[in-house]
Amino acid sequence: TDRKKLHTAPVGQLFRLRPFHVLVATGGGYAGYRKYEDYKLEQLEKRGIEVPVRLASEWEVALYKSVPTRLLSRAWGRLNQVELPTWLRKPVYSLYIWTFGVNMKEAAVEDLHHYRNLSEFFRRKLKPQARPVCCVHSVISPSDGKILNFGQVKNCEVEQVKGVTYSLESFLGPRISTEEMHFSQAPPGNSFQQQLVTKEGNELYHCVIYLAPGDYHCFHSPTDWTVSHRRHFPGSLMSVNPGVARWIKELFCHNERVVLTGDWKHGFFSLTAVGATNVGSIRIYFDQDLHTNSPSYSKGSYNDFSFISNNNKEGIPMRKGEHLGEFNLGSTIVLIFEAPKDFKFNLKAGQKIRFGEALGSL
Repeated sequence: TDRKKLHTAPVGQLFRLRPFHVLVATGGGYAGYRKYEDYKLEQLEKRGIEVPVRLASEWEVALYKSVPTRLLSRAWGRLNQVELPTWLRKPVYSLYIWTFGVNMKEAAVEDLHHYRNLSEFFRRKLKPQARPVCCVHSVISPSDGKILNFGQVKNCEVEQVKGVTYSLESFLGPRISTEEMHFSQAPPGNSFQQQLVTKEGNELYHCVIYLAPGDYHCFHSPTDWTVSHRRHFPGSLMSVNPGVARWIKELFCHNERVVLTGDWKHGFFSLTAVGATNVGSIRIYFDQDLHTNSPSYSKGSYNDFSFISNNNKEGIPMRKGEHLGEFNLGSTIVLIFEAPKDFKFNLKAGQKIRFGEALGSL
């Protein structure tokens, strides 16, 4: 009778799972499985074995989207800004350098103790001579990365990787009014693609560059052009590595992205920065009003901002190689532009490229 009574909660209460926990656990487990599948595909590619395309079903995409990648990316961003003790900086950054193959000899500051947090390390600047800008070719690579795909846009669809496409109109959004673009009105066409081509005899081209976590994270202007408009699409933050891009159709249309449109000497020109897991932060240096990965957003919405005003009727002029923006970690840049039919790319799919190297020319 002197023994203390042990009070226990009902078994049902102990093992009660909320829907959110189930989604996180299931989605996270499936995301891990996909990472393993991606690793196996990379090994096959290194051995020269062609991998057949297998697209994800709707339920697989929905399951992947159930992972709270936006919340995780915001948490990762805050963690990156935590100042590390001086004694801990070198071990942490050295592990990252070893994991992702970072070349610190190119960094403007090689001393690892200089970077107070991971965010500063990710956004490290390069030595001026590390990336010479090609003066001969008209379009250069805006960043370091891997070429996923390039070529002419056909049938209003763009290839994100070989054999996997996405809709041009879904990616860029509705046509921007001519009042916000200072080049001439294109003749009315039968398709969205034809409406973007402003000069007779021109074609629409595209190029997709994937930035890995170990790459230089800033991106630059790929040519001399004028930015007239910005369109921000809030969205998911799924991984954009080549394995996932091969698996999910219209991956770039699902993810958060910032579309900069304007014109160059041959007509329409656009650069799109696509967000990804842990890359919720996309920064455009001349656009202080842009805020990506906001906690509240409406699915399928987008926000427009015009750089043409009464005081600035020309937009934002950009010179080839000029600093344009940055990612936190790595992601993808998509170029879609108009050029004459004799424009030629100097690329191979899958090749590594560095900022300043030639993409193509007339």
